[in-house]
Amino acid sequence: MEDDVVRGIVPGNLEGKYPAMLVCFLLGNGCLFSWNSMLTIEDYYGYLRYHSSRVLTLVYQPFAFATLAILAYHEAKLNTRKRNLFGYVLFFMSSVLVLVLDLATSGGGGIGTFIGICVVSGLFGIADAHVQGGMIGDLSFMQPEFLQSFLAGLAASGTLTSGLRLITKAAFQNSKDGLRKGAILFFAISAFFELLCVILYAYAFPKLPIVKYYRSKAALEGSKTVSADLAAGGIRALPQKQAEEDPEQLKRLSNKELLLENIDYAFDLFLIYVLTLSIFPGFLSEDTGSHSLGEWYALVLIAMYNVWDFIGRNIPLMKSLKLESRKILMFAILSRFSLIPAFYFTAKYADQGWMIMLTSFLGLTNGYLTVCVLTSAPKGYKGPEQNALGNLLTLFLLGGIFAGVTLDWLWLIGKGW
Repeated sequence: MEDDVVRGIVPGNLEGKYPAMLVCFLLGNGCLFSWNSMLTIEDYYGYLRYHSSRVLTLVYQPFAFATLAILAYHEAKLNTRKRNLFGYVLFFMSSVLVLVLDLATSGGGGIGTFIGICVVSGLFGIADAHVQGGMIGDLSFMQPEFLQSFLAGLAASGTLTSGLRLITKAAFQNSKDGLRKGAILFFAISAFFELLCVILYAYAFPKLPIVKYYRSKAALEGSKTVSADLAAGGIRALPQKQAEEDPEQLKRLSNKELLLENIDYAFDLFLIYVLTLSIFPGFLSEDTGSHSLGEWYALVLIAMYNVWDFIGRNIPLMKSLKLESRKILMFAILSRFSLIPAFYFTAKYADQGWMIMLTSFLGLTNGYLTVCVLTSAPKGYKGPEQNALGNLLTLFLLGGIFAGVTLDWLWLIGKGW
């Protein structure tokens, strides 16, 4: 098999495709599992008088954006394996640190603990920049299904954490200090899952034949970012004879040229997440009024968003339902901004059923449009260009999130604060 990979021959049955999709899904889940865990226990942090949905998000995003900007600029020279492993290990250590902070203070809260949680939030942002940009870049030169599975995993992390939070909240609802017990269990599960992701990326993913094939192909096209992952998969060197005979094969578009050719895709992602994060999770957590669901209301809204975001990311698996027209994509994304007045008036005048429906639609369109953009953009480029483009598009995605969580505070103006 290794000889076939080195010669650049695709395995006849694409060995390892479905295991690779499963691993990509789990790695995507791990990319946001810890962060979503922190957001989903907002009822516990609310009890401690931390406005986690707004403050922690605003701390998280500058670190994520600034780190990814640096990594995207130096992308062609980075060791992708070390980059992604560093990110997953940092996720694991930060999740453990949240547990340590709570246990050390016996859940007493206070300004010191809150500052510690803010520090952890910044560490999550740094880890996210390493993993999300690195994985999307790496998967952009493989099969689109791998990238779609990773993106679906990102959404599934929200769905899974919401489901677990509802279960732990119900399990400890009638016990003394139930909120804290549920939160501790929650982050213990999160830390374990992040450790699983470290093991999967380090030992399982690089050994899959189809993954070795695509990384070998990228290396033959001039990529220097995959050498360590190839070595981990058992491939120590690749023949360079073809490249020596045809130096043009190793030439690639610069980051600036790639960005100019795909500026519409970049702004698509920016606009998707400006809108989404200006509403979710801050507005949904604190600005939806009082309803019959009581303290469960915000958790239900966040859960519905996450479930429909996950569903939306799986719809493009059906080719007939995947949107690829660049003009129609832009029109659909701009049309979503009508949701801003819709949410405002729904929160002010309508009942909880309408808000749940609107939140579900926000999640559905967010997931669907994200996958359509990120799986369409890399087509037609060489491996190193696809890796670079994946990093650039992720940078615009995080830029949209950063702008969105900043604009999220504007909702408070309407409340006279």
